[in-house]
Amino acid sequence: MSSPQRELVAVGKEDHIATVTLVRPDALNALSGEMAGQLAQALDEVGRDPDIWVVVLTAAGDKAFCVGADLKERAAFSLEDFYSNRKQIRRLFGSLRGVPQPVVVAVFGYALGGGFELVLSCDIVVAAEDAVMGLPEARVGLLPAGGGTQLFPRKVGVARAKDLIFRGRRFTAEEGVAMGLIAKVVARGDLDREAMALAQDICKSSPVAVRAAKRSIDAGFGVDIDRGIEVENDAWKGVIASNDRAEGIAAFNDKRDPQWSNE
Repeated sequence: MSSPQRELVAVGKEDHIATVTLVRPDALNALSGEMAGQLAQALDEVGRDPDIWVVVLTAAGDKAFCVGADLKERAAFSLEDFYSNRKQIRRLFGSLRGVPQPVVVAVFGYALGGGFELVLSCDIVVAAEDAVMGLPEARVGLLPAGGGTQLFPRKVGVARAKDLIFRGRRFTAEEGVAMGLIAKVVARGDLDREAMALAQDICKSSPVAVRAAKRSIDAGFGVDIDRGIEVENDAWKGVIASNDRAEGIAAFNDKRDPQWSNE
């Protein structure tokens, strides 16, 4: 009889916020193929849930948010195994980038390789003071292929991304703030509370408008300005016809808090 599958990802819901937690602290939350599959499924499910307006991505343990790929698992891989695992990894990162709601990530300890690519794939980064991040793949004969070579330059600039990727250099949370990558650095003991407070503050905005803004920013990045303006206009058309738009203006005029319907 086969043993039951271990739960490597936990999902919690409170009000309109889903918390997705990596639960493999004994392996520093390294991304095994099984964990990648569970995480992709969890992200797909919360992404389809209309009652979820914001997602918080975090991890269990005290040493690492995620140290990237499980190199112990990969040590025994054949070339065919690498291609099979590649499909799992691509699905995971595609699922994370495809979450329509804003994703806040709470980073602590080590966030390296694929673990840092999880961070790059999120919308807003809150980091503990002890966070150490980087893409060290080139030091072991690989390259960042969970979106790292595409997302990192877009977020910190081409020259800086090349310097950090080519040398596999790690950097601190404070350096991440200076790069414009991290929104806020907090004491380790305050990390979960601060990430949740940020998510709760986003919930004060219309979920329809926030999703449209995220879609517009992501789809418009890297295209020429005229195309970007059209992307923005398409997003506006969806928002202007929403119930949330009518409620938001009514609430403003009535001097009360809006009651969003997410419609």
